[in-house]
Amino acid sequence: MKIIIIGAGEIGYDLASVLSKEKHDVIVLDREKECLSKASDTLDVLVKEGNATSAKDLADAGVSDADIVIAVTSVDEVNMIASMISKKLGAKMVIARVRNDEFSHRNSPLKATDLGIDVMIHPELSAAHEIAQLLRRSAASDVINLAEDKMQLVGIRLDRNSPLIGKTLIDYASEHSDITFRIVAIARRGLTLMPRGPVRLQTFDQVFILAKTEDIPAIIETTGKNETELNRIMIAGGSAIGSMIARLLCGDQKKNWSIKLIEPDYDTAEELAIELKNAMILHGNPTDPDLLAAEGITDMDAFIAVTDDEESNIISCLMAKHLDVKKTVALVSKPDFIPLSQTIGLDAVVNKKVAASNEIHRYVRSGQVISVTELRGIKAEVIELLVSEKSKVIGKQIQKLKLPEGCIIGGILCNGSVEIATGTTVINANDRVMVFCLPDAIDKVTKLFSNA
Repeated sequence: MKIIIIGAGEIGYDLASVLSKEKHDVIVLDREKECLSKASDTLDVLVKEGNATSAKDLADAGVSDADIVIAVTSVDEVNMIASMISKKLGAKMVIARVRNDEFSHRNSPLKATDLGIDVMIHPELSAAHEIAQLLRRSAASDVINLAEDKMQLVGIRLDRNSPLIGKTLIDYASEHSDITFRIVAIARRGLTLMPRGPVRLQTFDQVFILAKTEDIPAIIETTGKNETELNRIMIAGGSAIGSMIARLLCGDQKKNWSIKLIEPDYDTAEELAIELKNAMILHGNPTDPDLLAAEGITDMDAFIAVTDDEESNIISCLMAKHLDVKKTVALVSKPDFIPLSQTIGLDAVVNKKVAASNEIHRYVRSGQVISVTELRGIKAEVIELLVSEKSKVIGKQIQKLKLPEGCIIGGILCNGSVEIATGTTVINANDRVMVFCLPDAIDKVTKLFSNA
């Protein structure tokens, strides 16, 4: 595919890196020479210096024959104008990052399509939803909903006292035969394993377990973890993601959360205090230990650090963990920090670049891809595929399929009911299949499940 990325900032660079490795023809457009130099020097992409709101510069970049144009500059208005021009010039699909959620409201006078946008993404909102999900599953480091929310994939770190240490996956399954589940991936000392039955679990393994949503609490209990109710939440940072998390929790009809949010900018804090009547908004430095202590961090169930300074996010979460806060979540953007975070004691990390990549990827992948989610800290992805009526896999048992190396079929959604996959499971047309892949196997898998 020919893909043009408008904006070479953090998200644009990350997308260009991923898409170029997948052998797409990627062109990056930006007006900042420094950003373009970084992309040109480190990635296999073509760079163009130009103005995203200039029809001439966009035409010169080749949007007229682009398969996908992705506008991810830091300014909503620039992304919207670039999208309108690109669509007018003939781009087949336009994806734009728009932080303002007004355009997604039903009563909005302007829709995304009026702006030439086929797909509108909001990485900050996606990250906020992810954090809210982590607060509802206190023992998990990762929570991914699949199969219309009927299945969940949870990531769990095995502590020294876990009853699973030293056991094979076969032992684990046989001891808990009353629960249907599958370990689909293991992160171990920087390596990604797509495990088989004889593999033994080790201390500090990060295991990714797929099960029916209603079975997840029982699954978590088998790992030696306890699901505890989190009610009192402290949020460090009130711009973008922090304010969105507060809005989501304040608007939760099923639970009455107790929320404290600390924001260093006075005007922002004042605006949030007026808007969020059910939360306590504090003006101050969210990394100040004295302020955190004075505001009762030791009484909190969870501490969420989402400031723009990721080093401060990590340090403040470590301090909260030292003070026995049950769950800590940090916003990070540097890829190297993600596998490191849990090694040093954090419960979970969230990366808005990964959130953006996950949203965009299903429109780039070949085949009938419903969703693509990157697993944090390991080199694997969860792909939800719709089986084509002409696929080669129809009517065959999974154990008889010639699946590429580094690929596991975890579950199937068929006619509204879900099933954890086994070797004898038969795949039918229009089934939705949950596949776990290493990067090298992704294209082969999507082709296998699409038209023959």
